[in-house]
Amino acid sequence: MLELVGLACGYGEMTVVHDLDLRVEAGQTVAMVGANGAGKTSTLMAIAGHVRQHRGEIRLDGQRIDALSPMQRVALGVGWVPEGRRLFPDLSVRENLVVGGYVRARSHEAASLERVVDLFPRVGERLNQRAGSLSGGEQQMVALGRALMAEPRLLLVDELSLGLMPKAVGQFYAALARLKASGLAILLVEQNTGHALRAADAVVVLESGAAVWRGTAEAARAATGMLDAYLGLARAQAETAG
Repeated sequence: MLELVGLACGYGEMTVVHDLDLRVEAGQTVAMVGANGAGKTSTLMAIAGHVRQHRGEIRLDGQRIDALSPMQRVALGVGWVPEGRRLFPDLSVRENLVVGGYVRARSHEAASLERVVDLFPRVGERLNQRAGSLSGGEQQMVALGRALMAEPRLLLVDELSLGLMPKAVGQFYAALARLKASGLAILLVEQNTGHALRAADAVVVLESGAAVWRGTAEAARAATGMLDAYLGLARAQAETAG
């Protein structure tokens, strides 16, 4: 469903991700892990069209999308759940969700909203409430639901568990499992490697914008010492630089 070939991207003239190759198949979850500054969020934003691509190719279901606008990518099936939720706090929950489906015909709206509420019944109870008045977990439900309103084939999820209570984290990963079972391709960025390794089929470790390890989630779970070494080294370098 998604293929990155030699992707390099960054901000202005600065390149933060270097020559990244990555594949995500339909019905597969791939986790990208790494310390802060490794290039994980930049990769997701490049796929979504919000970060400058310096070279390489981004393909969705075999079609190059790297020359398309963010809106065109959403229309083709790229859904993005950004870090920090980024809701419109003064709009209602319903309005935030409807905004997510703006590339689809209005005739799809009711069915898409029903699917979101089926996945997160709490959202259905809050449809007329201001999004800014919700708890952190409820806001994350709306952020994920907003992406689903566009009927994506590929879902980019950035830091799903950030700032959430453990019980809520379990609910979100159960929701991701349901979405994966429906055939959705998921590229997941997650600082909590334990959650990521349990949810993913495959894992890519980024360090300083490059892939330094890749393999199955089973292999990654068996090599937790290796992952700790990569992540610990990156953290130590960041602390030294600070």
